[in-house]
Amino acid sequence: MLSTIIRFENLQELRRLCHWGPVIALSVIGVCSTVAILDSILWYWPLDTTSGSINFIMLINWTVLILYNYFNAMFVGPGYIPLGWKPENPQDTMYLQFCRVCQGYKAPRSHHCRKCNRCVMKMDHHCPWINNCCGHLNHAYFTSFLLLAPLGCIHAAFIFIMTMYTQLYDRISFGWSSVKIDMSAIRRSHHPIMPFSITAFAATLFALGLALGTTIAVGMLFFIQMKVIVRNKTSIEAWIEEKARDRIQYYQTGEEFIFPYDLGSRWDNFKQVFTWSGVPDGDGIEWPVHEKCHQHTLTIEQLKQKADKRVRSVQYRVIEDYNGACCPVGKGFRTFIRTPCTEEPRIPLVRGETIFATRGTKWWMYGDKVLEEEQVKAGARMRGWFPRRCVEKCLYDSANSPAINSTKKDN
Repeated sequence: MLSTIIRFENLQELRRLCHWGPVIALSVIGVCSTVAILDSILWYWPLDTTSGSINFIMLINWTVLILYNYFNAMFVGPGYIPLGWKPENPQDTMYLQFCRVCQGYKAPRSHHCRKCNRCVMKMDHHCPWINNCCGHLNHAYFTSFLLLAPLGCIHAAFIFIMTMYTQLYDRISFGWSSVKIDMSAIRRSHHPIMPFSITAFAATLFALGLALGTTIAVGMLFFIQMKVIVRNKTSIEAWIEEKARDRIQYYQTGEEFIFPYDLGSRWDNFKQVFTWSGVPDGDGIEWPVHEKCHQHTLTIEQLKQKADKRVRSVQYRVIEDYNGACCPVGKGFRTFIRTPCTEEPRIPLVRGETIFATRGTKWWMYGDKVLEEEQVKAGARMRGWFPRRCVEKCLYDSANSPAINSTKKDN
């Protein structure tokens, strides 16, 4: 059984902390926790009262639980498909995609992450805030963090608001001549250790903004995660299911697509992620499926979608160089301000190169660059976003080119 205790078997795992995502996340946690504790014991709820002691213990408890789940989500990781993995039955390879980077087949529900450079078990998404993927082994920790962070921030926000209210009540005239507010229940008879200065007010107000922003943003992410968990899906699989319906409707095939991993009961689906032991059910390769489906129902659908993607991709020729900048200044103002808000890469372009575009916006496109035959054989692949103004649609068909055919095949 896999251990869920954080083990730093490789000190390089600590390098995950050296990224803007964890730096910001831990800074927000640190600021909100520290200011809430100081506000409580100095000005609002002193430790010499029973309620103040309980409040202090709760604040510490929120901080410990949030950090515990955060670090487990980061360092336990999602679980990776072994390099060079093959199914036990060789015939099953016809239902699976081959990953050139990992030199193995992608097991059901796994996807290759360009950031982690590995095929991830039951991949949901790559989260920059933990600088790791959310997948099979850490999905419960990640979702627990998404629940606990807003709850802790709500508690902290209450402390911030009441601290400012009680400390400023006697100093500010609100001008409410017709409104009588009874402050007897929240006024404290103790003498503060130090006065509530303008610096303390600014720090409390800043922490309040962080707490409210975190509550809204992270709370929304929690509900999004729970929506897919109770259906035993991942965010990627929900997208695959949506594309399956679009494909069937577009081609009028009359097929019936049944998502194979929905066990029918929300409670049963919930237990696939959350268990008493902390270790999710399954080995990350084989999964319980719907009675009308089998282990490769979803992978077969993915192969159909990949084939459809190759057929419907459009060939473009590069007419203007592009250096791969996220927000290119020299490609027009609208291209600059409409850059895709995603961590997906931008690819540099050189005039004369060929691109197969698969999707896009009014100002940007996403596609695969046609590489040299030697690069294709070595498993290289270059795909990402580029400005639409840098390419023009080809009016000729060069689909018979070996390099182009190799590029249009998937990882």
